[in-house]
Amino acid sequence: MQSLFQILMLLLNVVWFFIIAHVIMSWLINFQVLNTRQQLVAQIWYSLNRILEPLYGPVRRILPPMGGIDLAPLAVLIGVAVLRIVLVNNYALFL
Repeated sequence: MQSLFQILMLLLNVVWFFIIAHVIMSWLINFQVLNTRQQLVAQIWYSLNRILEPLYGPVRRILPPMGGIDLAPLAVLIGVAVLRIVLVNNYALFL
């Protein structure tokens, strides 16, 4: 059971890292530090979008429009943090 817990925590850590990388990259693209016309930047950007869109999509449908501000990454990060807390606090119950 411990290995299943560790795998879930690893997956949540990877999702957390991808979301943080996506947010930072979106800031850099919006402030024109990075250019999506460069092939490597475009590949990373579109890969992150494809990976994270299944998480962002349902959240975006629930959240009201905020005038150009996307709060879906923040909501998903909070969800991942809550899930980590629940898993850590209930880990002893599964032993």
